[in-house]
Amino acid sequence: MNMFSALRAPREIVFGAGQRACLAAIAQQLGKRALVCSDARLAAEPVFEEIISSLRSSGMVVEIESGVLPDVPVDSCLASAERARSFAPDVVIGVGGGSCIDHAKCVALLLKHGGEPQDYYGEFKVPGPVLPIIAIPTTAGTGSEVTPVAVLSDAGRLMKVGISSPHLIPAAAICDPELTVTCPKGLTAAAGADALTHAIEAFTAIRRAPVVGMAQERVFIGKTAITDHFARLAIQTLFSNLERAYTQGDDLAAREQVMLGALMAGLAFGTAGTAAAHAIQYPVGAATHTAHGDGVACVLPYVMRFNLEATPDVFAEIGRMIGLQGNEDIELGKKAVDAVAKLFAAVGIPSSLKALGLAEDKLEWAGDQALGVSRLIDNNPRQIDAAAMTALMRAAYEGDFAPIESVTT
Repeated sequence: MNMFSALRAPREIVFGAGQRACLAAIAQQLGKRALVCSDARLAAEPVFEEIISSLRSSGMVVEIESGVLPDVPVDSCLASAERARSFAPDVVIGVGGGSCIDHAKCVALLLKHGGEPQDYYGEFKVPGPVLPIIAIPTTAGTGSEVTPVAVLSDAGRLMKVGISSPHLIPAAAICDPELTVTCPKGLTAAAGADALTHAIEAFTAIRRAPVVGMAQERVFIGKTAITDHFARLAIQTLFSNLERAYTQGDDLAAREQVMLGALMAGLAFGTAGTAAAHAIQYPVGAATHTAHGDGVACVLPYVMRFNLEATPDVFAEIGRMIGLQGNEDIELGKKAVDAVAKLFAAVGIPSSLKALGLAEDKLEWAGDQALGVSRLIDNNPRQIDAAAMTALMRAAYEGDFAPIESVTT
């Protein structure tokens, strides 16, 4: 078996209820001046004041940037960095959902290396370490607290853009599931479905032949023995607990499991990468202005069904992970696809691109744009040509799970 593996992760990960209380001790190891990035809603919450008070009580000097916006507009990151430059922070702390953490990553980059976010679009464009980042997620989904990616929105482009570099991985991640208990149902569903999509796409990604230096040339290198370990745990915990966290938001045990699953999914895809479902979501999200988690989860079952023909053994293993039985790999893999679709329906994820709100006349455009996201399309276990993408987009629009035969070989 090909045992080539790699893993990119923070220096320190702390997980558990109440663990936000260790922030000051961790931050003091990184400096004395902290810039805290969050959004206006969270910054008005008592728990945020608790976090800030703990830092100040430890003797740290704190500056608060509470203007983080959804989808992280590049101009907002640039403005935050300019405001913070005279404060000269030693450490940047992101508290909130993925947008808050990605904003903190971008600000830490700009404060250290200057320029504009556009200078760093793509992979390995960050020239060196950024200011130390501490990530404190308040949602369970994006995995940004442990990944090398910051996703931004650029008004001059049709889709979101990414900065991908190991230098963006936070120095520390503090994952406290108590911070997710008040997360609204819709956000719980979208974030959790995003995490399960991360895990499944990481687990089913292409397995590349080992080449010396590959991990230094690609941010996303495909599935490996190590990323599979994290993906398995993520799939099992998320599949078993997401619906309960959605229906019983005050169930801390379910919240813990979903946050653990999201963390494990982040560790999996932060190295393995995601694939076609995420590539398709980029244009679909731009066209429909819908939540990222809703978009990737909406198309994931169709992408799974498409990929099942290429690696049925991998999809059968997913089926076994979630307690399904079957005699043939294709049969068991199809049951896994159906089970994922059923779970997503139970937590309110739209079941087709039509239900998501994508206009039918946008299907061809969205497919063309998705094919252009090569770092993700190349990670897909089954090759996708233009004809196959057209068929896949049509299937996802109509809610059709029939096998798709048209594909490059």
